[in-house]
Amino acid sequence: MIGFAGLSHLGIVSSIAAASKGCEIVAHDPDPALCDRLSNGHLPILEPDLPDLLAANRSRIRFTSDATALSKCELIVFSVDVATDKDNYSDLSPLQQLIDKVVAHVSPGTVLVVLSQVPPGFTRKQADKLKRLHDDHGVQLFCQVETLIFGCAVERALHPERFIIGCSNPELPIPPPLNTYLKSFGCPILPMRYETAELAKISINMCLVASISVANTLAEICEKIGADWSEIVPALRLDKRIGQYAYLNPGLGISGGNLERDLATVLRYAEKYKTDGGVVASWIKNSHHRKEWAWATFKNLGLDKNPAERIAVLGLTYKENTHSLKNSPSLVFLSHLTDREVVAFDPVAVSDATGPKVLRTSTALEAIKGVDVLAIMTPWPEFCLITPEILVQNMIGRTVIDPYRMLDGMALKAQGFIYATLGAPVRE
Repeated sequence: MIGFAGLSHLGIVSSIAAASKGCEIVAHDPDPALCDRLSNGHLPILEPDLPDLLAANRSRIRFTSDATALSKCELIVFSVDVATDKDNYSDLSPLQQLIDKVVAHVSPGTVLVVLSQVPPGFTRKQADKLKRLHDDHGVQLFCQVETLIFGCAVERALHPERFIIGCSNPELPIPPPLNTYLKSFGCPILPMRYETAELAKISINMCLVASISVANTLAEICEKIGADWSEIVPALRLDKRIGQYAYLNPGLGISGGNLERDLATVLRYAEKYKTDGGVVASWIKNSHHRKEWAWATFKNLGLDKNPAERIAVLGLTYKENTHSLKNSPSLVFLSHLTDREVVAFDPVAVSDATGPKVLRTSTALEAIKGVDVLAIMTPWPEFCLITPEILVQNMIGRTVIDPYRMLDGMALKAQGFIYATLGAPVRE
């Protein structure tokens, strides 16, 4: 039997994925109301395919607010998401409290795993603490690097590329409860020191940020010189040093909180240990710069000179298939439009995300009726269904700002629209 402690996004997805592998799961969270909701099949998070996965494996998972229920588990995974503050510092106190609470009830020989994202050094401190408390009971602690992505977390949870496991001694075999569970996923298992595994998570995100920064920097140059970044990408993917799976899509800066946390962590280590973190500072600067892309494009098109124009903004969350608004480029854009008439639509964003001055509509079609400018700020798949004909019939103006190329720019140009997207010159 496997226990999961902490049922935020990470814990919910991970526990249901584990149940789908045939494991009997005890999923614990201190919040009784949350456990009741989950027991009744009501998910508080948005993830494609997760409702069906829960329904198919409901008989193998028990949601409970009673921490003592975990005492029957031979493997317990701490899986609460670690929140960050405005300065991208991790708030580890909820995780620490959960660990302390659960450890008080563990049985001798239990294997514990920290799946939550923690800074280097955290797991070893917990291991030293456990050794003092359970020295004669054989309780072992590991950390596991999670690589879930909002919006495609189910796919990532069910089919991981590899498991990165932090150990007190990577030379020793992984204990059977954890080893059997990991092997059920059929991917490589990479044991390493605690600190190495914790830094591996940051390293993965640093490589991702590097790719994003390259794409953003060169896409902006494309916009200025008449090149098209989308034509360059296939050439890069065929280069073995870069590869077909490289993240080469330009975007509107780094959002969501997790990448920002790791950038801030590396900068703090660089300052503490006197290493060079200049490239990380440049990535952060580039991210801030690109978050202003929509507003800069708006001004370059001369749209800031007519405050009477009505603007529709489609998409408020920082990316599709998530409720999260943290550091959303859409909200950055809206912050510049406080003196304009703005209507907005997002399929899941909370009603108070935009404040009282922005009119929220219940559909995308309602939002675009009678507007002069359309900005598609989140690549929700449903926005691809908006055709040039629909825009001609409903918009008054003929300007579309579409950073993620949700619409057919050439078709819009043929209909007399001005079309702006990332990585290409404005079409008009």
